[in-house]
Amino acid sequence: MPTLTKLYTMQEASQHNTKDDCWVVIDGKVYDVSSYLDEHPGGDDVVLAATGKDATDDFEDAGHSESAKELMQSFCIGELDTSSPIIPELEISSKEATEYSQKLINLTKQYWTVPVAIVGISVVVGFLYMYKK
Repeated sequence: MPTLTKLYTMQEASQHNTKDDCWVVIDGKVYDVSSYLDEHPGGDDVVLAATGKDATDDFEDAGHSESAKELMQSFCIGELDTSSPIIPELEISSKEATEYSQKLINLTKQYWTVPVAIVGISVVVGFLYMYKK
């Protein structure tokens, strides 16, 4: 019989990112590791850097032992809700994109003379250097 666990969204888990209230998401499970931060062999800053995202790769890359993986189970408070998006997508309106591209075009029109002048001066200096020899 399956056990019922609380479901958390990534947004909910990412709000718990301080030393006093620290949750991490690993392999689709949510862990409250606040009480373990001071005891973590790699330091609390390593764990705090893994909040707000899926830390599975970070956890696996660190090469944790089997005993560490067993200890981790005692901090499990629920599972990640996969029905909601992991990270809310940022919507960029077409107006903002148009404004940005227009500013970029204006800058290139305004400052095109600088690289041309540098190249021109370099060519002149090169010819002068060659004729002096």
